Amino acid sequence: MRTRRAGWVGVMVWLTGWAGAAPAEVREKEFLLGGDISALTKIEEQGGVFYDGGVREDAIGIMRKYGCNCFRLCLFVNPTKRNVVVNDLAYTIKLAKRIKAAGGKWLLNFHYSDTWADPGHQTKPRAWAGLTKEELEERMYRYTRESIEALVAAGVRPEMVQPGNEIAPGILWPEGKLYGAGDPAEQWETFSRFLKAAIRGVKEGGGERAIRIVLHIHCGGNGKKTRAFFEQIEQHGVAYDIIGLSYYPWWHGSLEDLRENLRRCATHFGKDVFVVETAYPYRAANVGGNAKARKEAMRQAQTAAGQQEFLAEVVRTLRATPGGHGLGVLWWYPESIPVRGLRVWNGGATALFDERGEALSSLKGMGTYGLEPKKAAPAD
Repeated sequence: MRTRRAGWVGVMVWLTGWAGAAPAEVREKEFLLGGDISALTKIEEQGGVFYDGGVREDAIGIMRKYGCNCFRLCLFVNPTKRNVVVNDLAYTIKLAKRIKAAGGKWLLNFHYSDTWADPGHQTKPRAWAGLTKEELEERMYRYTRESIEALVAAGVRPEMVQPGNEIAPGILWPEGKLYGAGDPAEQWETFSRFLKAAIRGVKEGGGERAIRIVLHIHCGGNGKKTRAFFEQIEQHGVAYDIIGLSYYPWWHGSLEDLRENLRRCATHFGKDVFVVETAYPYRAANVGGNAKARKEAMRQAQTAAGQQEFLAEVVRTLRATPGGHGLGVLWWYPESIPVRGLRVWNGGATALFDERGEALSSLKGMGTYGLEPKKAAPAD
């Protein structure tokens, strides 16, 4: 983790960097590391426990110890309560209080759905079915604003908010679906209206203190798709602060693909770029994707050491983004240890804790990646 400069000058530079007011070459901002821990409370309720060196400890505390300073939490409208789809507002507030008590920042991830919203599913909440486009726009605004107001009132104002999860194909399908649902120009207009309504809700709900807006898409290794999406966002006048990307090598390409996409985002859009989801198995697992993609992109061994190597390279890649625009890296579902009664993603093979809940080496090194001292040049 990078430390802030001492003195008032350093504090002011850090603050203006977060507000987007200082040029990239002079900004000093905290590099963000951590994970999406939305299922943590549910896993604990099902008997999940976490250890560091054989000593039982709080999972958030372990992650903070090893350099994690930022966490993401999902929020569903009326969660189905199936498996780990449990994050309603009350659940989220309680978990956010734990993050704040541990000294962490947090990113709120609105799933405008009752279940997972992702590139293949952007299903409207059941309670919103039958609403017109105009009514959906108003509901997006009001629901978002009221949720943020409730979080602020509870003392857990998020530092950042995602209005939607992996939204490259749109949101609130079919009305806000971008492709295959009508005239693309009309669909983009509707989608941007929905997005602007949500962002207005964040701004008004947060009051005078700014909350940074993250627009999150899934194609971390695909520069063409990323550029096309954010160029449309700019053409439609959608105001945002941070480009958020998912990056899973078996779906999204190699680390070289990610590195090139980050470079293009930073230089073309001048925005901070945040990998808000990534993962890699520490033991053999069928993670998906096609065999060719896995062979080409998954170059590290599926071992604890391989997972550590992968995470270190992703963090180094973000730290090296031009203009200081690499904001940070969040691991997807680091707490996903196997517990009775729950189905965890990849059977827990992509967690940052092993099957017994013991912290893995990849987590223990997180705060040091990219900060390793450079080797001295050989003497003449």
